[in-house]
Amino acid sequence: MKTIGLIGGMSWESTVTYYQLINSEIGERLGGLHSAKCLLYSVDFAEIEDYQRQGEWDRAGETLADAAVRLESAGADFIVLCTNTMHKVIDRLEAAIQIPVLHIGDVTARAIQQKHLDKVGLVGTAYTMEEDFLIERIRAHGIEVMVPDETEREIINKVIFEELCLGRIRDTSRTYFLEVVDRLANAGAAGVILGCTEVGLLINQDDKEAPFFDTTKLHAMAAVDMALE
Repeated sequence: MKTIGLIGGMSWESTVTYYQLINSEIGERLGGLHSAKCLLYSVDFAEIEDYQRQGEWDRAGETLADAAVRLESAGADFIVLCTNTMHKVIDRLEAAIQIPVLHIGDVTARAIQQKHLDKVGLVGTAYTMEEDFLIERIRAHGIEVMVPDETEREIINKVIFEELCLGRIRDTSRTYFLEVVDRLANAGAAGVILGCTEVGLLINQDDKEAPFFDTTKLHAMAAVDMALE
């Protein structure tokens, strides 16, 4: 089994989900008392969020690249960056280490292709919905990506940072997210990417018939695949 290097803490609420999913899946596949070989570097999210808000992406990239270097030095065989938004600086990590980085966009795109869909919606942080670092990665696989309108993006972003990242799960926010999902579906989306690792804490596949692509779960399962190759 390969050793997984997890860079988490963005937020730690969703990093817990990564850890649970990965270890549960290893146990399911290997049986008995098996669990994952993994190393976790958990950042102080307040620092990362401040860099995001100030537009200091280089500093954020340096911080995460340093985490990747430390994990590589400690024996990780590949890196899993446990966040969608910070894939904006994935090139900084890749340049700093010799081991692979498992990209959340590629993992998600493969899952969409397996469902034979070519147009999906995306909900996530404002950075993820408005910039191209994730959207273009998915479009490169021949998939069209739609996002909510400006007002919806603003509200979604606020819920993520002011509620979900703090472990606050509110029914009113769940209802709003599902209404956004419905509007995306009515506009032609055949499925929806839950493109923030906290969104799966609020809504899940039980809420809708149209397929949800929960990036946290997909990324975690791909990490297990890679660990067991």
